[in-house]
Amino acid sequence: MTDLPNIDPAHLHPVDPADYAAPDDDGHPPRILVLYGSLRERSYSRLAAEEGARLLRRWGAEVRFFDPRDLPLPDGAAADHPKVAELRDLATWCEGMVWSSPERHGAMSAVLKAQIDWIPLSLGGVRPTQGKTLAVMQVCGGSQSFNAVNQMRVLGRWMRMVTIPNQSSVPKAWDEFDEAGRMRPSPLYLRIVDVMEELVKFTYMVRGRQAALTDRYSERVESAADLSRRVNQSRL
Repeated sequence: MTDLPNIDPAHLHPVDPADYAAPDDDGHPPRILVLYGSLRERSYSRLAAEEGARLLRRWGAEVRFFDPRDLPLPDGAAADHPKVAELRDLATWCEGMVWSSPERHGAMSAVLKAQIDWIPLSLGGVRPTQGKTLAVMQVCGGSQSFNAVNQMRVLGRWMRMVTIPNQSSVPKAWDEFDEAGRMRPSPLYLRIVDVMEELVKFTYMVRGRQAALTDRYSERVESAADLSRRVNQSRL
């Protein structure tokens, strides 16, 4: 547990897929994509996300980060831009996501919003986020706030994701991390532990059941051609 010095191993219970997954689940590691919302060298939203990733890996998840540096603004490049293509491939690959943002002017950061805006609701008739799990986190420069996580919840719902009930908001983030970038032990750290444990459980519960959970009458009565035209409106 050297990578998790603030964890009591006696109380970090394993998450057994047999307790949560669909009956035909093959038990492969949950695939989690992490997005963070700051380009600063000492980015607290990234440091918080890295703490979460260490925990996710401890519970057996496969975790990948997207580095938002050099990602163009939405509509500022073609969809085959290398960074856009990388982000979209990761969004298709994953079964769940973590969004971690600083709160800036009472909202999530433009860096994180740009990443979300590059993930389309549909890719050739496939919705890359529908039915996937989402955990939201924010860091604050001052007192605790929930503006960013609330905003991210709205976006998660718009992206047809299953946003887990728990969430993390870290006030005075500059005082919660040591010089090495590791989060100090506190109830705020324990909340991140709770969020990541819940994300793993929900990801097991949702995957393999996505087809049933997202089967909608309105789409069953709509032809495939009509659906493709509606979700790929070229004039938007």
